[in-house]
Parts: sequence; structure tokens; C-alpha cells
Amino acid sequence: MVYLSEISGFLVFTVVLVLVAIAFASQSIKVVPQQTAWVVERLGKFHSVLSPGLNFIIPFVDRVAYRHSLKEIPLDTPSQVCITRDNTQLTVDGVLFFQVTDPQRASYGTSNYIIAITQLAQTTLRSVIGRMELDKTFEERDLINKSVVSAIDEAALNWGVKVLRYEIKDLTPPAVILQAMQQQITAEREKRAVVAASEGRKLEQINLATGAREAAIAQSEGEKQAEINKAEGQAAATVALANATAEALRRIAAATQEAGGMTAVNLQVAEKYVAAFSELAKTSNTLVVPGNMGDLAGMIASAMKIIEGAKAGGAEALPKPKA
Repeated sequence: MVYLSEISGFLVFTVVLVLVAIAFASQSIKVVPQQTAWVVERLGKFHSVLSPGLNFIIPFVDRVAYRHSLKEIPLDTPSQVCITRDNTQLTVDGVLFFQVTDPQRASYGTSNYIIAITQLAQTTLRSVIGRMELDKTFEERDLINKSVVSAIDEAALNWGVKVLRYEIKDLTPPAVILQAMQQQITAEREKRAVVAASEGRKLEQINLATGAREAAIAQSEGEKQAEINKAEGQAAATVALANATAEALRRIAAATQEAGGMTAVNLQVAEKYVAAFSELAKTSNTLVVPGNMGDLAGMIASAMKIIEGAKAGGAEALPKPKA
């Protein structure tokens, strides 16, 4: 019986020793995941930062005090009401992207770096928007984002955190301001429509005036050319008539120099003179005669004698035309 009790006591001791060894091994072996950093304290003081992979620590002496993710972390900042330079309330909501770069400072630089950068982001955002007018806040989002990142990043260096970027998700003015902005946009669009219509009418009037001017110029050019052509035609006709008259006079003058030439001329004049008075008496009840009736009678008698003499003499008295 004594022997069995000694064996059972030894087995119990062995089991306890194995359990203690297992517990010691489990406490001393630490496997750190990728993109993760574990901060180890030894007897309450910072000792080291465990890198990803298999690591060993001293159980009951060392302990993992902080675990930090080294990945880029998106942090949704709570929406807040900001007041612009022109005293307009504006509800702003954004998201902050940061990354832990120094696990030791992230563990001991501040009690909670997430709350710290969130509060700093909100404070900086209120300060930046407070220097802008309402219209500028919608146009200068990039400037607002860069200003917030620059201000936070400078303070976050002591917290072992790197602020990568800040993005505004939403800018919401009050309902009254939204209604006024909508009316302003509507008025601006109506103004553009009126301006566009007036520009169209202006171009139309310009085109009509230009067309009328060009048509008037073309018409005047046509009339000018027609007058030139008419004047040239009249000049040519006058020249031709003058040439024909001159040629006729030359031939008459030449004929008068020949035998019987003057008699033929006098005969022609007398015939036309008598014929003229005859026609005048036929076409009108009023007879126009010269003041000296004696001269008229003598002229008619002379003309009649010339005619009778020409008839009596025959063709021999008249000049023959040249071949």
C-alpha cells in the first residue's frame, strides 16, 4: 500500500509539472500576426516591440501591454456644426485616414490616440471653415482637407500616428440656406437663358443688317453697271449717228460740187418744205405761217419752179451717183 501511494504521488507531481510547463510555454511563446505590433512591458516598464512572427517572452515577468494594427485605419469623425465667416451654420461630416507608425509612442504618448486625433480633427475643421465664406466651403474642399491633415499630422507625431488624409463626406447648410441657394441657382440659370436669347437676337439683327447691306451694295453695283452700260451704249449710238451724219454731209457736200448738185439739193429742200406745210394743214386746224407772207409765197413759188424744172429736165439735170 505504501508503494502504491508513492507511485500515485509521483504521478500527480508529474502531471502538475507538465501542466506548469505547458502554461509556462504558452505564456512565453507569442505569435504576432502580419501588420501588427505588440508592446511588451517587463515588470511594468516598456521593454520591447514584438515584430510579426514567432517571439518569446518571460512568463509572469513580461506581458503584452498593447496591441496595435499597422494598417491604414479609416476613422469616421462625428458630424458637427461649424460657423462660416459670413455667420452661416454648416453641418460637416468627414472621414479621417491614419496609420500607426511608432507603437511605443502610440502606447505611451497619449491615453487614447483615436479620441485625440478625432477631437483635433473636429477643432481644426471648425477653425478652417470659420475663415471661409459659405460659397467657398463648397469650392475649396481640397484646401479644407489639406489644412486639417497638416494640422493633425504635426501634433500626431508625438502620438506615433501618421495622418494620411482627411475627406469631407458631406456639407449640409440649413434648409433656409438651401432654399435660398436653390433660388439663386434658378435665377442665375434664368439670367443665362435671357442673356443667351438676347445674344441670339443680337446676332440675328447683325446678320439681317449685314445681309441688307450686302444686298444694297450688290443692287447699287448692278445699277451702276447698268448705267455705265447704258451710257456706253448711248455714247456709241451718238458716235455712230454723228459718223453717219458726217458721212452724209460729206457726200452731200461732194454732190453739190458736181454738175446739177445744187439744183438737186434745192429740189429736196423745196419738197420737204412743201410736204411739211401739207402735213401741218392735215393734222391741225391751226396753221402756223411765217410773219412775212410775201416771202412764204415767193419761197413756195420758187420751190414749185424748182420742182417743175426738175421734172422737165429729167434725170439728166440731176447728179449721178458714183459707182
